[in-house]
Amino acid sequence: QIPVGTEIEGMNILGLVLFALVLGVALKKLGPEGEDLIRFFNSFNEATMVLVTWIMWYVPIGIMFLVGSKIVEMEDIVLLVTSLGKYIFASILGHVIHGGIILPLIYFAATRQNPYQHPDALCFISPCSVSSSATLPSMIKCIEENNRVDKRIS
Repeated sequence: QIPVGTEIEGMNILGLVLFALVLGVALKKLGPEGEDLIRFFNSFNEATMVLVTWIMWYVPIGIMFLVGSKIVEMEDIVLLVTSLGKYIFASILGHVIHGGIILPLIYFAATRQNPYQHPDALCFISPCSVSSSATLPSMIKCIEENNRVDKRIS
């Protein structure tokens, strides 16, 4: 059976984003009466950031045990180590090329400034290119502290 049109189940992200924008504008238009709800949402955001930070710190431990159990089950450890070494080398090389060449070129194209004279501006570009929501707290902190972007904007 092929789902067609409205038969597809899932979240309506566009509707959710539009509702959040309209609610934010409405709360701001309320003035002092909307400040309590705005403070609630700011507190909720801070609590969510704390939870994400905890998850970022403790998930690697769980992943380590999951990977460790698979390593114990393997028969040829030498093949694993050589394959893993090649993968790590390729990954580090890719990160060096991306972070040391590609991102500075993007920064230069956007600002016409030398990115190596202002390296903390690159921390704005770098997390934005990552698709994981786990980088969100560090990106927001970097944008606010290093690039002095207003908290309401970040």
